[in-house]
Amino acid sequence: MMKWHLEDFVYGSIDGSVTTFAIVAGAIGASLSPMVILILGFANLFADGFSMAIGNYQASKARIEFIQKERKREEWEIDNMAESEKQEIRDIYAKKGFTSDLLDEIVRVITARKKVWIDTMMKEELGLIEDGRKPTDTALSTFFGFNMIGLIPLIPFIFLYTTGLSVSVSDSFLYSVVFTCGAFFLIGIIKGKIVKRSLFRSGLTTLMVGGIAATVAYAVGYLLSYFIK
Repeated sequence: MMKWHLEDFVYGSIDGSVTTFAIVAGAIGASLSPMVILILGFANLFADGFSMAIGNYQASKARIEFIQKERKREEWEIDNMAESEKQEIRDIYAKKGFTSDLLDEIVRVITARKKVWIDTMMKEELGLIEDGRKPTDTALSTFFGFNMIGLIPLIPFIFLYTTGLSVSVSDSFLYSVVFTCGAFFLIGIIKGKIVKRSLFRSGLTTLMVGGIAATVAYAVGYLLSYFIK
């Protein structure tokens, strides 16, 4: 059963909303039709979303493999160099301020159980913590975040294309701006909650990043429309 990872969902959501809206803005700047905007937008959703998911999968898998390799190395050192490893434990906790009998007791307790000993060495010496996250779960969380939130800038154009109503492309773009700004701000708030930062500031920062990306894309599309006829 898949386990959702909010941080990966947010990661995918930010990239999906920013890149899709940037494509919409660039296409509007180049005066492209709603159908072309939808083609470019959906191509970005599935291609870039899949690429991000695969990248996240490979990164997570590589991290797990590296941790497993280091864990096996620590296990071998404990089996074959026990006294040296005990001294490392002693040095680690001595640097934390523990001394005398208390330090001896800490070393004794930690080294009495092999798993605790290895876990301590992994965390304190190497800074590696196994979080139990599966690469497939992180990849799917990224992919769904990218596509679900990345779809928001396209919604007004989907409505325009499917209903055939007399709504102008410029009006659709205006709605897209409003929807996407709301999505940017909401994603930023969620990100702020995860990293325990100011929710408003985090939302505003994400909104600014998305706005800059969209402005650049719009400007490029607008300028290219004069040179490519």
